[in-house]
Amino acid sequence: MTDNTAQKDSPSYRLAALDPDFILGDSTRGARFMLEYQKAEDSLRARGVVSTIVVFGSARVREGNPWYEAARQFGHIASERGGALRNGEAGRHHVIATGGGPGIMEAANRGATEAGAISIGFNITLPHEQEPNAWSTPDLTFLFHYFAMRKMHLAMRAAALVVFPGGFGTLDELFEIMTLVQTGKMGRVPIVLYDSGYWKGLLNLDAMAAAGFIRPDDLKLFSYADSPEEAYDRIVEGAGEGWNPPKNGSVQT
Repeated sequence: MTDNTAQKDSPSYRLAALDPDFILGDSTRGARFMLEYQKAEDSLRARGVVSTIVVFGSARVREGNPWYEAARQFGHIASERGGALRNGEAGRHHVIATGGGPGIMEAANRGATEAGAISIGFNITLPHEQEPNAWSTPDLTFLFHYFAMRKMHLAMRAAALVVFPGGFGTLDELFEIMTLVQTGKMGRVPIVLYDSGYWKGLLNLDAMAAAGFIRPDDLKLFSYADSPEEAYDRIVEGAGEGWNPPKNGSVQT
């Protein structure tokens, strides 16, 4: 038999799904984008996650910092009261979801875990690799290459958004959600800015309204809170009667 090693060793002979050069090539970017959506979606559905409370904030704060401890307490409160502990036909509602990294993200995931609830970490590959925090539920800890797909998953189940002090990334996520709500691409959800002193000192959105760049009503897209209890109260007030999840689910143990 004539030697066919060269044919079998050729990249063209690899199964397409097992060929890293093909899968990671420029022409298959659309397929990779779709796979990033579907992999997380399958896991979230398997866990019965219906809706989330998204928590943003700085990755630079550490345990013992007042903002860290507030985010930790908020994650605990929201998980106990919001429906994340229920696991039945109605699904899990208002599950804490973060960017999956350290700082405020870790604190919110930690509070949820300490309450006995699941929580989600949507991590992203960065030049300086982000490590997942140790408190998000392992099978709900994801890693994305595309910021756009990560943002989509953060937004698509969000029933509320709580934004703790942070930097450029925090502002990026805040204005992403605010723009989606403002333009009607996303339903109205409560948006709570934690620590009114920080946010009022940082953002003068009244100037935008005065210049005619946003509507005066756009200033009602968000509210402020200065304690974890107040943050949760602002969410419930902003959501109205539709906040409470169905009760026909068993309590997770």
